[in-house]
Amino acid sequence: MDGPNNPTLEKPILGTMISKDQVSQSWGKPSMSRTLIASEQSIAKIFSDDYVFTIPSYQRPYSWGTEQAAELFDDLMTSIPRDGSDLAGAQPYFLGSIVLIKQESVPHAEVVDGQQRLTTLTLLLSAIRANVSHGKARDGLSRLIYEPGDIILNTDNHYRLALRDRDREFFRDYVQQDDGITRLVAMDSRLPDSRHSLRENARLFMDRLFALDETIRIRLAQFIATRCYLVTVATPDLDSAYRIFDVLNSRGLDLSATDILKAEIIGKIRADKRETCTRRWEDLEEDLGRDDFGALFSNIRMIYRKSKPKGTLLKEFRDHVRYASPEAFMDTILTPLANAYREIAGADYSSVQGAETVNETLKWLNRIPFADWMPPALVFLSRHRDEPEQIARFFRDLERLVYGMLICRWGVNERVERCSRLTDAVEMQADLWGEGAPLQLTIHEKKAIYDALNGPLYATHSARTLSLILLRLDAWLSGGGASYDFNIVTIEHVLPQNPAVDSQWMQWFPDESIRQGWVNRLGNLALLTRRKNSSAGNREFDWKKKSYFTRGGVTPFTLTTQVLAENVWTADVLQRLQETRLQTFVARLGLEDRADMAQAPSLQAVTPVMVDIDELFYCKGSEADGVARCSSKGMIVLKGSTGRAAVVDSLRREHWYQEFRVRGLEQGTLVETEAGRIRFEQDQIFKSPSAAAVAVMGRTANGWIEWKDAQGRTLRDVCRQRGQKVS
Repeated sequence: MDGPNNPTLEKPILGTMISKDQVSQSWGKPSMSRTLIASEQSIAKIFSDDYVFTIPSYQRPYSWGTEQAAELFDDLMTSIPRDGSDLAGAQPYFLGSIVLIKQESVPHAEVVDGQQRLTTLTLLLSAIRANVSHGKARDGLSRLIYEPGDIILNTDNHYRLALRDRDREFFRDYVQQDDGITRLVAMDSRLPDSRHSLRENARLFMDRLFALDETIRIRLAQFIATRCYLVTVATPDLDSAYRIFDVLNSRGLDLSATDILKAEIIGKIRADKRETCTRRWEDLEEDLGRDDFGALFSNIRMIYRKSKPKGTLLKEFRDHVRYASPEAFMDTILTPLANAYREIAGADYSSVQGAETVNETLKWLNRIPFADWMPPALVFLSRHRDEPEQIARFFRDLERLVYGMLICRWGVNERVERCSRLTDAVEMQADLWGEGAPLQLTIHEKKAIYDALNGPLYATHSARTLSLILLRLDAWLSGGGASYDFNIVTIEHVLPQNPAVDSQWMQWFPDESIRQGWVNRLGNLALLTRRKNSSAGNREFDWKKKSYFTRGGVTPFTLTTQVLAENVWTADVLQRLQETRLQTFVARLGLEDRADMAQAPSLQAVTPVMVDIDELFYCKGSEADGVARCSSKGMIVLKGSTGRAAVVDSLRREHWYQEFRVRGLEQGTLVETEAGRIRFEQDQIFKSPSAAAVAVMGRTANGWIEWKDAQGRTLRDVCRQRGQKVS
């Protein structure tokens, strides 16, 4: 969230489906009404004459990236009722809280916490406005963004949100003005970080909205305005605002949920065993520490929930975590998973062989800025703890998958979906190393990883992400013996981004296109244990080697040592280092068999199921309801089956899937429904179960597991019971 004393606290997790009663019970008391006003407000109320929001100059710039913007958009789209029913009956959707300095009955509100949400919502509403042709809909959206001026009264437009002084005019011109966002997405000049974030998020919203029917765009706007809520916490002075800000960020429901669950679970245990179980519970909590113990329960929730949370930890734990008895929960869930969590989070796995290698892998997994991989890791370690070879193999491949996600910048929804399928596969004792297994990277994912690594990494990845990618590479190049416990690690271009016209750099790189083509790539990047110095970064190569890339004549980084070993820094040197570093990634991440996209196999080019089965199989999800028959010719998805209209980003980038979807819509074999799905208008045959599952689910899928009969048996199990060999 957005306090000047702690500018990194705003959480990207956005939405929760709630009831108004829950909101009313959670915020404020009548006795505080004179100094604190807390209430739920619809977005229509937030963006009305009741509020005039101003972002004070001490706030950090706008910083939400495309991951947070995509998460917001996807959450909203999945929360809109798909049956075409009246939105007035739809369940309210909670977007979080904002903290304001605001006098009662006075519209002016200084935003202490919440500028990221307010700014992104304004950006999304502007993008919807640009994608609808209905005049009244456009006017309604404009009124949420600004109050129109009056020619007769000689008044200007009155904007609902004013950003910091530095970005205020830019935001008005390119977001709030009627035609601004189309000019923003077309802009190709280099922009400061905050404006760059606005442009990239605008492009994401415009792309997503373009793919929707206008009726869906308008319905989305209606849902945002009338059924999405923010809790506004208003107080008249800065001191009390920051006390509230501190409480909201340090005393969330998740922190106390374990206490409530403890009372519920332990309270159901027989009196003669209650004290022993209480002691075990408290020993586990003390062993992990209170914060990690709370994180463990969040992971337990995910193990059972297997999708992105849409409610509080307490509610979803009660709804989804199933166990035979309180004693069974202690013995078969909490204790083994707590022990596994301690070993994973502490990189403290022990075994008779291979523990050192596993722990090294765990250290690098724990550096990842997201923890979606933790649930399947917990389940696997708790079940296979005494199988060191399997543990080493699993975590090696898990690291490959997770670093692939990081390099390709998978969004949170893609990560949760993939890791949930992996958890499911571990629980089902499926083959985790076979073709199509969720632990393994597909040939197309490997190609995407390779392409990202071979691209302008410095321009496409955040500094934090890129530092981690380069540190992992450095560790591999060093043979694993390097230590990386530095207070500061920064990334430096060897060839400067803007060399002086009379410098040696210009002699080595006289062609600007060649210079710009190399400057942000892997081969041109070095690591430093000091803060970057812009003036030093533009110095000549020899000076940088002697005075900037080292401390006391040495560097702890192998990547930087490679630079020091060179006498010149030309395109030939860069090409050699680029290839060397890429090949290290290829070997370590297992990218050797990546797809050649020009010759990528289609969905159909897979070994078919060579048997007829006289029963139906089903592939179901929150937005999919596929029915298929297994035949000697392949997997036949039957007419009337429905699937996801939206697809995950990684699949959207695959040309073979786009061909299937676009051709089907053009020829009428697929149609988009009002409920936001696609419907199969005729039977369609696929050469593999996985291809059929992908077509229905809109994501990568292992069809042998996804397709199930009426009894819930997987296609793989049914075929094996018939003596059929499957992949």
